[in-house]
Amino acid sequence: MFWYNPAEDLLQDKRGCPAYVSPEILKANTTYSGKAADMWSLGVILYTMLVGRYPFNDSEHASLFAKISRGHFQVPECLTSKARCMIRALLRRDPEERITSDDILYHPWLLHEDSREASRASGDQCVPEIDESGDEDDDK
Repeated sequence: MFWYNPAEDLLQDKRGCPAYVSPEILKANTTYSGKAADMWSLGVILYTMLVGRYPFNDSEHASLFAKISRGHFQVPECLTSKARCMIRALLRRDPEERITSDDILYHPWLLHEDSREASRASGDQCVPEIDESGDEDDDK
């Protein structure tokens, strides 16, 4: 069984890619949860994959960080409601309200049995299926 000690998850490091930094990392002289910050970054990645652009974008770091700190972004209506919900659950400004890595596995967007077909029909981006039958001779 895995035992989680929140005290071991507290970080102070302020390095990383500006587009993926979470609001709590931008606060001066504070520690933050590495796991919660990772969930924010996952939200930025998911948004970027589905929408084709960053949720927070600016050529100047100071302006970008101000946008991230405010936490305001637009999720296009062309995405399914479950995809929009997942993005909003990941990009919560308050890390205490953000979905956790344990809970994300039970989110309806990931549990939907026909998620690939629904994604194609709704406009969500979709990764093509790969034939994993073991026929490696096809590449030769």
